[in-house]
Amino acid sequence: MGQFLCCIQVDQSTVAIKEQFGKFDEVLEPGCHCLPWIFGRRIAGQLSLRLQQLDVKCETKTKDNVFVNVVASIQYRALADKASDAFYKLSNTRSQIQAYVFDVIRASVPKLNLDDAFEQKNDIAKAVENELEKAMSAYGFEIVQTLIVDIEPDERVKRAMNEINAAARMRVAANEKAEAEKILQIKRAEGEAESKYLSGLGIARQRQAIVDGLRDSVLGFSVNVPGTTAKDVMDMVLVTQYFDTMKEIGAASKSSAVFIPHGPGAVRDVAAQIRDGLLQGSSHSNQ
Repeated sequence: MGQFLCCIQVDQSTVAIKEQFGKFDEVLEPGCHCLPWIFGRRIAGQLSLRLQQLDVKCETKTKDNVFVNVVASIQYRALADKASDAFYKLSNTRSQIQAYVFDVIRASVPKLNLDDAFEQKNDIAKAVENELEKAMSAYGFEIVQTLIVDIEPDERVKRAMNEINAAARMRVAANEKAEAEKILQIKRAEGEAESKYLSGLGIARQRQAIVDGLRDSVLGFSVNVPGTTAKDVMDMVLVTQYFDTMKEIGAASKSSAVFIPHGPGAVRDVAAQIRDGLLQGSSHSNQ
């Protein structure tokens, strides 16, 4: 705002308070105005209409006896139609707003536990805004928005809260890991059971094929060689298997198989033992 030969300039987003002989006269809008000082007219001051912000830090105690620092951010501005009230009724606007913020926060936070205070930041901000709106509207100010930007407990309390949170997360992670290992063991057991089942099925089919082959061999040999019995054919088959086995053992460089007793004559004893075992099993099953 400049002044030259009774002319005065009011900048944008600003209003000027004009007085005449010390008494309020009018509010001057932005622009150029004539102000003849010889008639007792002068500018008492100017008032910004821009949005202003005030950060208030308030220390208080929660319901569970934890001291915290609550930081509130107040955004406010003067109303153009109430510029005279904003200029004359308050000598220190920021101190007045700060006093109301302290009063509301120290009345609201002690009713809440620490965790609830973090969760209900918006409720605290709304309570501060409502109280400020009722109080400051009478002085020509508008409360645009109130924010609780931070709730900061003591450093030791924050460290304890972090440790509790870390322990809870580790417990959840351990449960998840145990569940994963459990599922892995179940799947491994199911796979092993399925593998054994398929292996047993293969062995059973192999033995069935051997039995079918032996039966066909016995029948074919009996038809082609008259006078032979099934016993003779089985003895011959066992002797043939014996020599094939001995051949494979001799061809292997690191074989550890041992036959006791050893000798071709032992094949007949083995055949007799097999027949006796089959006959005894058949007699027990018939009984």
